[in-house]
Formats: sequence, C-alpha cells, structure tokens
Amino acid sequence: MNKNLLIVIMMILLGSCGAATEKFNYPVTRRGDIVDTIFGVPVPDPYRWLEDDMSAETAEWVKKQNEVTFGYLEKIPYRGEILKGLTDLYNYEKYGMPFKRGDYTYFAKNDGLQNQYVYYRQKDGGERVELFLDPNTFSADGTTSLGEMGFSKDGTMFAYSISEGGSDWRKIIVMNAVTKEVLADTINDAKFTSISWLGNEGFFYSSYDKPEGSQLSAMTDQHKLYFHKIGTKQSSDIVVFGDKQVRRYVDGWVTEDQRYLVITAAESTTGNELYVKDLSKDSNPIRTVVDNFESDSYVIGNVGSDLIIQTNYRAPNVRVVKVNASSPKMGNWVDLIPETENVMQPSTGAGYIFANYLVDAISRVKQYDTDGNLIREIDLPGPGSAGGFSGRMADKEIYYSFTNYVTPGSIYKLDPATGEAELDKKPAINFNGDEFVSEQKFYTSKDGTRVPMIITYKKGTKLDGKNPTILYGYGGFNISETPAFSITAAWWMKNGGVYAVANIRGGGEYGEAWHLAGTKMNKQNVFDDFIAAAEYLIDNKYTSPDYLAIMGGSNGGLLVGAVANQRPELFKVALPAVGVMDMLRYHKFTAGAGWAYDYGTADDSKEMFEYLLGYSPVHNVKEGVRYPATLVTTGDHDDRVVPAHSFKYIANLQLKQSASNPVLIRIETNAGHGAGTPVSKTLEQHADIFGFTLWNMGVKKLLGE
Repeated sequence: MNKNLLIVIMMILLGSCGAATEKFNYPVTRRGDIVDTIFGVPVPDPYRWLEDDMSAETAEWVKKQNEVTFGYLEKIPYRGEILKGLTDLYNYEKYGMPFKRGDYTYFAKNDGLQNQYVYYRQKDGGERVELFLDPNTFSADGTTSLGEMGFSKDGTMFAYSISEGGSDWRKIIVMNAVTKEVLADTINDAKFTSISWLGNEGFFYSSYDKPEGSQLSAMTDQHKLYFHKIGTKQSSDIVVFGDKQVRRYVDGWVTEDQRYLVITAAESTTGNELYVKDLSKDSNPIRTVVDNFESDSYVIGNVGSDLIIQTNYRAPNVRVVKVNASSPKMGNWVDLIPETENVMQPSTGAGYIFANYLVDAISRVKQYDTDGNLIREIDLPGPGSAGGFSGRMADKEIYYSFTNYVTPGSIYKLDPATGEAELDKKPAINFNGDEFVSEQKFYTSKDGTRVPMIITYKKGTKLDGKNPTILYGYGGFNISETPAFSITAAWWMKNGGVYAVANIRGGGEYGEAWHLAGTKMNKQNVFDDFIAAAEYLIDNKYTSPDYLAIMGGSNGGLLVGAVANQRPELFKVALPAVGVMDMLRYHKFTAGAGWAYDYGTADDSKEMFEYLLGYSPVHNVKEGVRYPATLVTTGDHDDRVVPAHSFKYIANLQLKQSASNPVLIRIETNAGHGAGTPVSKTLEQHADIFGFTLWNMGVKKLLGE
C-alpha cells in the first residue's frame, strides 16, 4: 500500500546534521569604490553597480549566480521527488468565489495544474457553462497573468489588466462582455490600479508618469487617476485627480448606484486622504472627506446619499461610520458599528454590513443592517480565516470562503435573510486535515509582550527537538497573518515537517497599535518577536537550531535577513524572498518611498539613519561569522522590491561567510514580486527551497513506501 512521503533524518556522527561540506567558488562580484556620506558618516556601497538592471555586467552576474545555484540544487538527490510530490498534491480542482454581473454568474476555476485560473460563466436560469476568459492563452510560458477586472453595472462591458513577466505595470484590455469581442481601447502603463466603469461610457484607472531610465527600477512618485472614454485614444484620457495634488498612490471607484466617484490618495502605505464627487452633474466639485494622512479611511458602500466608511480615525481597531455625501467631513461622521477590543475588517453586500473581527488572528463574523443594528453572528465551520462577505447591495445571496492551516479553502453560500449557509465548493484534495494538529500558542517576547503563534504538524510527531521546522513571519504594513491553507506548507507537514507562523508586531492582528509597535524606531520589536518565536520552538522541543529554517517574503525577506544577521547561531537555514535588504536606499526605487511610514528613511534624521544602518541586512553582514545556509530568491522583473536588494545582500554574504554553509541566490527570469507567477514556476521554486532546506538539515533521502 502506498504511503505519503516520510522524512527520514540520518544524523551524521558526533551530532552534526549539516550536509554542506563543499567549499564554494562563488562568482566574483566586483567591488566598486562608491562611498556615500550621510549625516557625516561614510557608508561604502561597493555593489551599487548591481542596481543597474539594464547593464550587461549585471545580466552576466545574474547568469553566473544562477549557474552556481542550480549546479548545487541539481545535486540534491530528492529534488525531483519533491517536485513530483508538490505537483501531485497541487493537482486538484480549485474554485474562486462566484459573482453576478448582468445576466451571468461568473466564477474562476483551475483544473489542477493550469498556470492561471480560467474564468467561466453561466447564464441565469441556464445550465450551460461557457468559457469567458482564459489567461493561460496570454503567453506560451504562462508568465503573462491576469490582474484587475472591472464590469460595467449592466454587465455588458468588461475591462481587465494583464501583467507581463510579473511586472506591476499593467496593460488594460477592453471587451464587449456579451460577445467577448476585444475592442481597440487598450491602455498601456497602468500601475497600482483598479478598473471602475461609469455606465458603459468609460472607466477610471490609475497610472504614474512614465519614469526616465529603467521602467523596472526608476522612481515613480506621481500617481494619477484617469478617465478613459470608450472609442478614444489613451492620449486624450482626462486626469481626474493627481495632476495638481501630487500623491504617490491614487485610486478611484464608482459606487454601485453610479452616483458617486470615491477617490483615495496617499503618500505611503498607511494613512490616506479621502474624496467624493457627486456624478449627477459634471459641475459638482470633488468634496474632501478626509484631508490628512493620519488615519486609514475607506468608503465601503452607500445607501442613497449616505456614505458608509470604515476608519481607524480615533479607533485603532476600526469602526464603521456613516455621513451624508453633501457634507462628508469627519466632524459629521456618525458611528454605525463602534470600535471593539478586536480589530475589524468590514465589508458590504446584499443590503448588509459584515464585520469580520480578528480574535487572536482568528475570524469571528457578525452581520449588521445598514443602520448598525446587529442581526446575528455568522456560524463559521471552525477556528480559521473567513473571507469574502462582499457583493452588490442588490444581491440576494453572499459567498464566503473558509480556511485554516489544515483546511483547504472551501466556499460557502449564505442566505443573509436567514443566516443559513450551505457548502458550495469543497476541494477534493489528497490531504486529510484530521491527521494534523494545529495549535495556537502564546509566547513572551524580549520586552514582555505576549505574541501568538500557530504551530501545525502531523499527529504523533515526537517533540524531541529533531523535527525539520519552518518558521514563517512578515511583521509589517498592518498586514495580518491569518490561518490559511497552503499547498507548499501542506507538503512540508505531510512529510513530517513542523510549520509555524508567528503573529509578530508590525502586522495588523491587534489593530493599529500592534502595527505601530513594529514601525520606524520600533522595528527591532519585530525582529525580537521573531527571535523569541524561534526560541519558544526550540525550548519546547518542536525543533532545535540544527533543524530550524526561517522564511519570509518582501518585508518578511527583510525580517529573515535582519534576524539571520543578528542571531545566526539560532537557525540552520535562512530563506529570504524578494526582500527589502538595503534600508538606506529602498526609497530611491520605483514606489519604495511609499514604505517610509513603516521604515522611516535615511534622509529623515541622523537618529533614523543610524537606526536603519543598525539593522539593514546589506550593511550588517560581518566577517568571520558562521551564517545559516541561505537561499535568497527573487525575480528579475520585480519592480516593487527591485532585485538589487537581494543582489547586494548575497554578494556581501558570499564575500564574508566564514562557514561551508552555502549562501546562494536563485533568480527567476521573467518573474516579478510574486503575484500571477505561473503554477509551474511556483512549484519548481518551492521544490528547490525545500530541497535546499532539508539537504542542509542533514536529511539524506526521502522514502516512499
């Protein structure tokens, strides 16, 4: 009888479990002589030349690094077996939540191993399901992906954006949704945009002025909201907002009743201005709702002339207010759903407001009417993460998803009039959650703060300190790490690994106060929380330093790089992905300056500069230190966190690594920050990550019976 793969740990004599004994001949990385003087302090930047993504020298360096990395990975004997296991596990039907537009109900589906989800539709009252849009046809290798979508109110017009090679820059394509005829109204160079129609006349979208030099790395800081009228050239599109009011992030959308245009504008990823325009007359002015960046406030719907707004203004855990659009300033706001001790994520649909509360990172959902009266608490399938609960106010039913670390995402259909829900789609996957334990533990960080962590592993696992363990973290930008099923994490756990996710400060699990406790001069709290999570896992025998890997991406890549520098003896493997590694220069690329609310910049003050210099991963690799085996991953088309961050970090690490532990970089070509990455590339990358991790933990072979 076939069984799932089991990890067999073969210990090397004298208790050493390191597999790497090879001395590496890393590619020679030229060191330049650039030195910046910041607040009187000289800061060498010998790898500045790697910031030039257009140079032949950088391209040759990327080629040589990949040759060394893939040469190493190809020697791992079970690399192919891991890829097969991941592929087999991923190969099941997956669905997105249905939504109604016009005469059709649309849904996304992946048959199993398709690189991109395919969109289908079914006409109301009909039985035939027809193909609507197949992003797998956008490019031969699957690297062109679907981005944003927007339907007109009556469902007859449709526009969608595509990302080529993983870039954040988008091309918008327009279709007649009924006939599926592609129109000539293609929009180029949109970025960080939504697509919102005004009738069938045209749509709103956002873009930056095209930067000089490299479109993948040059700074972009003037975002504008445009209106495109169908049948006209893009060059004649009207700037609606952002021409005189220079802002880094601008977005606009039309309310469901087509009455109001809502505009948000921000300088960074936290805090936004809010505006509204009554569209009943062209002469109506754009009215200011919020005129500063001191809080996050968003319109989530309207009832007639009353706007429904979610805000953390004077409510760090979020409240819902309403205000008349004719006089919408903050002084006129009236509470609908007051703030509670738990952070709230509200949404609207089917004539109701749904308040999704996070209770120690676990969802709890309550249903309110639009006057703020509690209707009921939604009975969820169990502890985990619920999402969705959104739709048009005229909808008669609402869909939501539910997942946790051992429950693949399932879709439920809710009757909001009765509160009754029924299972709509449940994936048929070869994974039995009943065979696993997923437990929430609380541990104490360096300064005494109580931090939650969810640890998941196979039942019967012996807590003897010898379990290969991945500790994952993010810790930034008010983003909450809530329980969610992952194919890659599922493979790891099925094969005997422990998977732990720490809800560290900087995230949004406990509202804005939790976020602020991990920003700017408090950033070390994030690293301390993560280190304390690792120590908890070790102290309680889930694992030990010989079997512990740390993983994170983007801001989480910064986390891994900083923590590996600060406590290298605590980890066997470090896996930073698309990380922000150069904290002195991050704000000089693309839209990086928008992250300053979380990080601060080296230009702010001498104190801020010194603080950033004190933890910046690029600047804190030291000679003579035994660093963990490290596999840095990035994409050559990442125009959010430019790959130069990872390039400079690994170059410094290769120069100074004192041990035989390999420090390598895997650079995916024709790929970006992660969104829309083809399934095939994702599975190959994780096979390499898991192979590298296990091999360096001393796992010699994987056995299947």
